Amino acid sequence: MRGEAHMLATTAFLIPLPPLAAFAVILLFTRRNRALSTAAAVGSLLLSAAGAFPLIIGALQGGNLAQNPVSQSVVWIPGPAAVRVGVLVDGLTVLMLAFVMVTLLAIFVYSIGYHHFGRNPGPADAPGFPPRGMEVRDGGRIRRVPTVEPLYGRFFALLSLFAFGMLLLVLADNLASFFVGWEVMGLCSYLLIGFWYGRERARRAAVKAFLVTRIGDVLMLIGMAVCWNFSGTLSLREILSPDNLTSMAAAPSAVPGLSAAGLAGLLFLAGTIGKSAQWPLHVWLPDAMEGPTPVSALIHAATMVSAGVYLLLRTAPLLWVAGSPASGAAALLGASSALFAAACALTQTDLKRLLAYSTVSQLGYMVAAAGIGASAAAAFHLAVHACFKALLFLGAGSVAHGIEHGAMQAGAGAEDPQDMRAMGGLAARMPLTFAAFLAGGFSLAGLPLVTSGFWSKDGILTRAFHSSPGVFLVLAAAALITAVYVARLLALVFLGRPRSRAAAQAAEPSRWMLAPIAFLVVPAVAAGWAGIPEDFPVLGGILPDWIGRLTAQTATPLSPQRWIQSGPAAEADAFAPVVLAVSLLAGTGGLLLGWLLHRRYGAGRKDPLEALFGGAYGFLQAGCRFDNLYRKVFAEPARWAARVLVSEWIDGRILGGILRAAWKAAGSAGRVLRGAVDLALINGAADGIGRASRRAAGGLRALQSGRVQEYLLIAFFVFSALAAALAWGMLKVP
Repeated sequence: MRGEAHMLATTAFLIPLPPLAAFAVILLFTRRNRALSTAAAVGSLLLSAAGAFPLIIGALQGGNLAQNPVSQSVVWIPGPAAVRVGVLVDGLTVLMLAFVMVTLLAIFVYSIGYHHFGRNPGPADAPGFPPRGMEVRDGGRIRRVPTVEPLYGRFFALLSLFAFGMLLLVLADNLASFFVGWEVMGLCSYLLIGFWYGRERARRAAVKAFLVTRIGDVLMLIGMAVCWNFSGTLSLREILSPDNLTSMAAAPSAVPGLSAAGLAGLLFLAGTIGKSAQWPLHVWLPDAMEGPTPVSALIHAATMVSAGVYLLLRTAPLLWVAGSPASGAAALLGASSALFAAACALTQTDLKRLLAYSTVSQLGYMVAAAGIGASAAAAFHLAVHACFKALLFLGAGSVAHGIEHGAMQAGAGAEDPQDMRAMGGLAARMPLTFAAFLAGGFSLAGLPLVTSGFWSKDGILTRAFHSSPGVFLVLAAAALITAVYVARLLALVFLGRPRSRAAAQAAEPSRWMLAPIAFLVVPAVAAGWAGIPEDFPVLGGILPDWIGRLTAQTATPLSPQRWIQSGPAAEADAFAPVVLAVSLLAGTGGLLLGWLLHRRYGAGRKDPLEALFGGAYGFLQAGCRFDNLYRKVFAEPARWAARVLVSEWIDGRILGGILRAAWKAAGSAGRVLRGAVDLALINGAADGIGRASRRAAGGLRALQSGRVQEYLLIAFFVFSALAAALAWGMLKVP
């Protein structure tokens, strides 16, 4: 048994490595060979999936991972306070591995078709820009066809590095390696959002995402320092042990009125807010749509935003420590983000921006759930949301490809392939994509009883109903608005008549794109059936509650325990008919209302919601103008400070004045040194020696007459003097 556990731990260590190796291989050797780059990226992910498979199966077969998780660590930084890194596989890890592998595989395969693998390069294509296609002659007529992405290999290299970061984070047993994976994804998000770096909007979006998420990253790093200072370790299990939590709860922090545990919980919540794009750090996510569609699916579903919620779930006990405001802050920020982002999504005309605001809203459900003690329900919704949101983003890419194909066929020129106002009628032109969108959209809306989204949201709403009525009302309102904007999306994109020439000639994309979309339909609809509560009337107990079994096997507690604050009860909440009624009304009623409002929307007509909301429509469409607010409050003062305070005063006047004064002083000192030392001493000594040499040479020159007689006379006198000196010396000797 011990040998089997060791083998599983070794396997867990190896799971993140194939994507890292693929990144290195593609970057160094195969990036110019599209076939080899594809094989390296997809093959590495299949290897990682093969390694994760026995861990998932073992957890589902009923292993006691809560008490005996698969765990192994090695020393990373030796010394008296050695830092160890390793892997921790429990029920939450297995749940994350399952949905991460499913969505990553779908996104990798989808990217092959999205970037037109097998097509020829276009003569007008340039790195840093989307491929423009090219004209070919076909049977006497000229038509325009897609061309392959110029940076195809680079894209798959970055996807592989992204996958490595997420897998490292999921398997980490300590905050050190967790943070490494966290930052790897932050780097990759910057590079992938700005993948088409030739476009200014993409560059700006990449920088914006990088800077905004760094705020949360820095605060999270401070939280890690707090844990290290008070616990002497970064191991998650040691930090969250009952004895250590009690000790940290009693220890005062640098913030008056906050314990060390409470401060760490707030700092980790701040890290989640940045990474998972919650208010007020949500502004980077809608702009991240400038990247290719697989990037949107990767960031918004499978990895980056999920990482923030995963951090909150892993460190959940820190939210509930006595005296900590972290749980209340999480509930408040999560619920307000859910409602605010849903309202913004309701007015969007760009398909991917609508889905981006939808992601912010759904993540708000999870953050609020962690705040009210429903972390197990949050983990359930996190897994389910990743599947149906990845499906919706990949479907959005399929729609964009269909519109671009229609524009090429119609010779309609450049049109925005994400503008829902120029779509319509795509259900007839793209029936497979429409069916996939129905599955993902209904799951997002929480269509009762048959979709995954209903079951995962139901757990959150049930806990909110029992523990926090205010949060329950806000989340119920967000659920209603969600169903309305899903119906609006389906009506504008797929129903009615085509509202542009491109939409009238749209077509389904390649099988490389349709296959992963069809694959994701199954978990988007049916994954929630694996988490139906056993006490649910009629349906409960028909299928095993696999999700509940996994979340019950978590080594770091997901529910408040007796040594933590008097928070919500750890026991499962009983079935509440009111919650079911609200879910039924929000899901079906919202879909019906959205369809009634937009069923007759046509070209040139104003959005019915614009007439209904008036001036608030544009306000919500602009994301409540938080970008403008931050520009006025932060960006413009920072630019002014950089220009006036730093450039003109500090650099120009203070530092420049010091440097100019130093330059003048150095010049004066140089002149003094030149006169007193160089000219007078060094040059004077050298010149004096030269003059003495010349004078001596002049005196000796007079003796060089060239007359032999004079030389003999001089020699006679010299030898006579020498002889006299010798004789005198001999006479002196006794």
